[in-house]
Amino acid sequence: MDAPRTPLPPIVDGEEWDRRRAVLLAREKAHTREGDAIAAERRRLPMTEIDPVTLRGPSGEISLLDIFDGRDELVVYKHMWFDGQPFEGQCEGCTISIWDFRDAVYLREAGVSFAVFTEGPYEEVAPFREFMGYVHPWYSTRGISDPAIAGGGMIACYLRDGDRVFLTYETYGRGVETIMSSLHLLDLTPYGRREEWEDSPEGWPVSPHSFWRSEGRPTAQWTRPGVTPVHSHEHAHVHP
Repeated sequence: MDAPRTPLPPIVDGEEWDRRRAVLLAREKAHTREGDAIAAERRRLPMTEIDPVTLRGPSGEISLLDIFDGRDELVVYKHMWFDGQPFEGQCEGCTISIWDFRDAVYLREAGVSFAVFTEGPYEEVAPFREFMGYVHPWYSTRGISDPAIAGGGMIACYLRDGDRVFLTYETYGRGVETIMSSLHLLDLTPYGRREEWEDSPEGWPVSPHSFWRSEGRPTAQWTRPGVTPVHSHEHAHVHP
C-alpha cells in the first residue's frame, strides 16, 4: 500500500498568486516596521552596571573586560549546561542555536565581540566545544551568581565604558531565535519548521524531533561531514 501523500498548497494562476502574495506582503511590511520600532525602543533602554567578575577560559582566569577583546561592545550567548552529562545530554536548543551561528566577522567589523558563557566547569565545557567544532570563544561562569552574567538559554548585550561594564539588553524565552537563521528561512517555506506548535493547514507534515533530537543526540552533530551515529557514552571515541 502506498504511503499517504504529503498535502500540497492550493494551485492557482499567476494573477491570483500575485494578489494573495500582495495581501501577505502588506502584513510583512507592517511587521518589519514594528520590528524597527521595537529596535528603536531597545536602543533607548537604560543600562545597569555590573561588578567586576572573573571567568575561566582556555588560558585560565580572565576578566570580563578582557573578553571584550579591545572593543566597546560584547554580545554573549549563555549556553545552558548539565553537570556530568555526556555530550548528547546537553541542552539541544543551545547546541543548535550556537551551531547555526558560525562566524561573527560582521559583528567584529562593527566593533562588537561575541562569546559564549556557560555555567558548566571549563574542564567539562572544553571537550564539548572541541567535539562540536564550535569556533567562538567559550568561558565558564561557574561560581558567579550575578544574573547579569550567570544563567543559560538567553542572549545578553554588554557595553564597556573604560573599565566599567554595563548590561544593556537580554533576551528571554524564544528571543534566542535571533541567532538561528535556519529557522527564519524555514519560516519562508510552505511547510515551515514542521513543529507541533505551529499553526499549519490540516495534514501538514509534523516532525517534532527534526530539530531537537535524533536518537538522543544533538541534531547539529548529524549535519557535520564525517560524523557517524553513536550511542550514549560512546562520544569519546568519535572525532570530527
